[in-house]
Amino acid sequence: MVYDWLTIVQGRLLPATCLLCGAPGEADLDLCPGCRAALPAIGPACRCCGAALEAQGPLCGACLRRPPPFEATLAPYRYASPVDHLIWQLKFRGRLAPARTLGRLLADAGRDREGPLPECLVPVPLHRRRLGERGYNQALELARPVARELGVPLAPRLARRTHATPPQAERSGRERRRNVRGAFTVPQPPAARHVAIVDDVVTSGATVAELARALRRAGVERVEVWAVARA
Repeated sequence: MVYDWLTIVQGRLLPATCLLCGAPGEADLDLCPGCRAALPAIGPACRCCGAALEAQGPLCGACLRRPPPFEATLAPYRYASPVDHLIWQLKFRGRLAPARTLGRLLADAGRDREGPLPECLVPVPLHRRRLGERGYNQALELARPVARELGVPLAPRLARRTHATPPQAERSGRERRRNVRGAFTVPQPPAARHVAIVDDVVTSGATVAELARALRRAGVERVEVWAVARA
């Protein structure tokens, strides 16, 4: 509720200003037309894991060999400049302004996708220790404008992170999978049967895959992954 009021006040009292160059923003978005056009679009990508492909095709080789526990990934941008800078500002510098802009961009991608919208959005939860250190969950802050723009309910308490796992950066794919094994739980059977996990960036996919497994065990039938960027 506080976030929503702050967003309304900001939109009415402060003009949209590009977060990258300081020029006037476009259509209530804190990006100017030039900087938005320069964002690194993902291009052809695997329908399942979102990994970039050289040519348009439904699935990458890895997903053909071993399908992940989710059906689709929506990640409109590559994890490259300047998207990586905006995510870094949100995640490690305590700046929430990029969440509104990146969330709006993710909502636009969600609106343009094929098929029905999910019944709810599930931000990747932080462990309470990490949440106490950071003061906010960047995945939740990204999911708020997506939920508002698309009219999809937000379910931030549906899943819990039970293990305070070490950071995933600089770890191999195998180490990332081991790091998050059993890290999530879904305490109550969800009413939704089609959900989208929301995160800032998908790298190896280990975190979202482990959360998807927990949702599956709880009875969810279709799990998608929505992230701003794909590494």
